[in-house]
Amino acid sequence: MHGSANLNLMIKAARKAGRALVKDFREVENLQVSSKGPGDFVSKADREAERIIKEELRGARPSYGWLGEETGEEAGEDPTRRWIVDPLDGTTNFLHGLPHWAVSIALEHKGEIVAGVVFDAAKDELFYAEKGLGSFMNETRLRVSGRRTMIEAIFATGVPFGGRPTLPATLQDLARLMPVCAGVRRWGSAALDLAYVAAGRYDGYWERGINAWDIAAGLILVKEAGGFVAPVREGREIFESGSVIAGNAGLYDQFCAVLRAPA
Repeated sequence: MHGSANLNLMIKAARKAGRALVKDFREVENLQVSSKGPGDFVSKADREAERIIKEELRGARPSYGWLGEETGEEAGEDPTRRWIVDPLDGTTNFLHGLPHWAVSIALEHKGEIVAGVVFDAAKDELFYAEKGLGSFMNETRLRVSGRRTMIEAIFATGVPFGGRPTLPATLQDLARLMPVCAGVRRWGSAALDLAYVAAGRYDGYWERGINAWDIAAGLILVKEAGGFVAPVREGREIFESGSVIAGNAGLYDQFCAVLRAPA
């Protein structure tokens, strides 16, 4: 495994947090869980994973800024660099004993994601990418799928729950997309959805009402695997809009056209 010192640091932190999460996952029924809001849970395991990652990353790079799901945003002495971290993407899956969740760590430099790691500890699949150096899963180079026909393609998304305001628009998206594709999957982890696009397992992914820490690492995985990413509605940045479309080269334009069609 070859990469910059920062990428290797990210991988080390993700693996360390992942090991702790796997241990807790085996005892998921005994976890003490508190509610942050409707359908949005946080566990002791989640908070401990973020503590581990923060200790590793900020211990080695104390001048970098920080944006974490659990601990929020902290400015750093270096205003150009920031860690963006989701210690447990797929918390609901985790708490229900479903082995589909991941640690997500990204490094942002001057507003651009330059490195990303998504670690699926339950399956021991480590996805990582660095700007200009490609995208990998363990030691295998990743490429987006080569499909060019919508009716053969599988897409992924997140369906809003608990009365979230993006539900009507997402249902409209599904109504447009389902008749023209081979299927849509909703597996409950945006980080892994993007990693799977990079790996060619999905042909595309979109979601509305998404946070930066959910998708930051996945964005560079897709781009470095030859895919494309953009906000659902044109004219805004992905993080600003809280929405994303990601897809392979052959279907990206068609995929965008379906999702962006007038209501």
